Amino acid sequence: LIFLRHHIDDGLKYKYLTVENPLELWQNLNDRFEYLKAVVLPKALNDWSQLRFQDFKIVSEYNSTLFKIVSQLKMCGEVITEDMLLEKTYRTFYASNVLLQQQYRLHGFKKYRELIGSLLIAEQNNELLLQNHESRPTGSANLPEVNATSSHFGGRGRGHGRGRGNERNQNFLGPRNNNSMKWKNLDTKQRQKWHNPGQSSKDKQTQNKKGNCNRCGMEGHWYRACRTVKYWVDLYQASLKENDKRI
Repeated sequence: LIFLRHHIDDGLKYKYLTVENPLELWQNLNDRFEYLKAVVLPKALNDWSQLRFQDFKIVSEYNSTLFKIVSQLKMCGEVITEDMLLEKTYRTFYASNVLLQQQYRLHGFKKYRELIGSLLIAEQNNELLLQNHESRPTGSANLPEVNATSSHFGGRGRGHGRGRGNERNQNFLGPRNNNSMKWKNLDTKQRQKWHNPGQSSKDKQTQNKKGNCNRCGMEGHWYRACRTVKYWVDLYQASLKENDKRI
């Protein structure tokens, strides 16, 4: 009697406060709520027939709804087996995932929890793959840091330090003119060859007039200050050798 009174609603406690026989209290509660099975069963059966895996965006929502319906059916005396749960999930897969559904069938799951666990793991892995792809699309690479040290600035000799002729400082001050290069004891051809190795003097003079980088072909910086990714530099250098195509 104490156990029954502890678990029933407060309103029912006061209604059956005078009942002292546990059997009588149980029969009264049974008479009061027995008809609910007849009310819940038709709706639960309809929900079970309409339940489809493809109607849910995530696996956890489908799993929660499925167990809610199964609990109602079991309360009304219906028997739901593991095979019924597995078949319900297999038959309501997305139409575009026919091959995936067949692969899960061939795996031979015996328990519904095994199938739903595999689906949850696959869903989580797919989300991680999509997040990684959206954060950095295929073919792109991380941009180098602004203060990263390049091999082009490794020397400390004349023209490499922090003095007036530093190429890095000249790059921030703007394009170099002939007056800014007078301090170097090199003639024009030697300067072009030193700054732009691997190209003819005619191409160098043409690109220097345009203000393009002879390493990657981009505007706005010079060869020794170029930070373009090596992959794009290789493509640009390879395109220079194809005379029949435009860059």
